[in-house]
Amino acid sequence: MGSPAIAILGTGSYTPSRILTNEELSQQVETSDEWIFSRTGIRERHIAAKDETTSHMAAAAARIAIADAGLTAADIDLIIVATVTPDMPMPSTACFVQAHLGVLSHAACFDLNAACSGFIYALDTAWAMLGSSRYRHALVIGAERMSTVVDWKDRTTCVLFGDGAGAVVLGPARGTAQIIGTKLYAEGAHAHLLCIPEKKCAPGEIAADAPQPPRTITMKGREIFKNAVREMEQAAREILDHHQIDAAAINCVIPHQANLRIIAAIGQHLNLPPERFFVNLERYGNTSAASIPLALDEARSTGRIKPGDTTLLIAFGAGLTYGSALVRW
Repeated sequence: MGSPAIAILGTGSYTPSRILTNEELSQQVETSDEWIFSRTGIRERHIAAKDETTSHMAAAAARIAIADAGLTAADIDLIIVATVTPDMPMPSTACFVQAHLGVLSHAACFDLNAACSGFIYALDTAWAMLGSSRYRHALVIGAERMSTVVDWKDRTTCVLFGDGAGAVVLGPARGTAQIIGTKLYAEGAHAHLLCIPEKKCAPGEIAADAPQPPRTITMKGREIFKNAVREMEQAAREILDHHQIDAAAINCVIPHQANLRIIAAIGQHLNLPPERFFVNLERYGNTSAASIPLALDEARSTGRIKPGDTTLLIAFGAGLTYGSALVRW
């Protein structure tokens, strides 16, 4: 017997109420709304309050996704949280989400780190685990509190990122809806291009009880731009070719929301018009692993994705990681 068909049964998202505009940022660093928007397509981003942890946002998005799927927390037996900003190094943020939601103790819970590609990596993982028939309903969440790892004095990176969460519930397919396929890649030789490095020091330089130095994002922007366009195009072309689907048959493309110029370049390479892409970057910025599921939920709730549609998801992130997924609704 083949593996059972698995589908996305429900979606949900959450963003903090605090909005940081480009105008406000221009009072903190030497920048302007025109400078930021013309280079990125971003006008504002959401910033978490002190009590809005990654698990708090993840659980809020998850509750909506579970309800949208017509299920309850008791139906969930697998939780995967994709994040680079966990509540703590251990235990996993997924365990905190389990507690927030009241998911039963038999559920498997773990985090996954593939940066901005994290949601697609987690989707692939959950799909495989459900395909084994050992699990029935999975909660896959991308959640990030990027404001905690941004250097707010560095205008090249602080203008890009925001906080938020998106979630989906996977389970046995209903009707013709299903996950068609996924493709994952990594180029570890280029990991230095985008990272959150530790402060380098000699052994024993920092005492065990001394405060640890802040860790913030460093990025080589031009190199990242070129790699993002090339590798997201590759991920898109290869999954379409593998499943013998023409790009013109894709109803909606949900790209990682990092930079409008990157998205436009991918559209040109794939010969797809801008209106085929769902973009909410202007209002949220780059929310890393939360980017695609947040956009996915908004696309569904606004009617941009309809039953029967085929959607292409493509992502790129630190690692360098990248990947794609095809979903029928």
